[in-house]
Amino acid sequence: MRFVICIEMFYDGLELFQKGGIFMEVTANGISLFYEVSGSGEPMILLHGNGEDHHIFDALAAKLSAKFTVYAVDSRNHGQSRKTDDYSYAVMSEDVYAFIRALRLKDVNLIGFSDGAIISLLLAMRHEDIIKKMALLGVNLKPEDFTEEAYRFIKETYEETNDPLFKLMLEQPDIQLEDVRKVGTPALVVAAEHDIYRPETFAALTEALPDAEMLVMAGHEHDSYIVNQDILYPDLIRFFNFQENDPQIPRIRRKIE
Repeated sequence: MRFVICIEMFYDGLELFQKGGIFMEVTANGISLFYEVSGSGEPMILLHGNGEDHHIFDALAAKLSAKFTVYAVDSRNHGQSRKTDDYSYAVMSEDVYAFIRALRLKDVNLIGFSDGAIISLLLAMRHEDIIKKMALLGVNLKPEDFTEEAYRFIKETYEETNDPLFKLMLEQPDIQLEDVRKVGTPALVVAAEHDIYRPETFAALTEALPDAEMLVMAGHEHDSYIVNQDILYPDLIRFFNFQENDPQIPRIRRKIE
């Protein structure tokens, strides 16, 4: 069923009911973005990683929807969102900004994984006023942050496939720590013990962000604690529902599952 909703701008909406969520499509930043919405409460946007779609969050979204209105979005060139020739993180962050404005969301919470974390950080750097809190899972600031093994794999895969998503990871992002220091948005930085990024990347980002804490997922790889998993849920709820009278949380923690 197709219908038109009048919000800040007109868009064609596609609504489907499945798995307890509503699947919809909105025009934002000149392209169509596909997303699933579920639950009620403060807005929570979930942004997936490179080559994935919003379904990596299905298990986590099912739990988060008890406390938040969850918007799990397919980034451009991913899932059922519009395919374009522009693969830059900067334009994807502007897609999310346009998405937020189109739906008239305020005080938005963000959970971004990998590429989604890059997009979340760029969004906070440019439009901090619309974000309440953000969780940055498996984020990097530059291609140089990859471990040697991970970088070699990405480079060889791109040489074999010419996949623009792999080219993206070889060339972007280019985020400077001095610019990150200006971002006051409360942040939870999550790293895996066996991540594809160098450990110092996460520590440097946590130190640079004025209001950040870091969680290390012991025994986990880059995506093993988040893709089709909900084991991060208790930590996310504590972070996003943090109260002033809660016990003091260490700036850097290590979680064993």
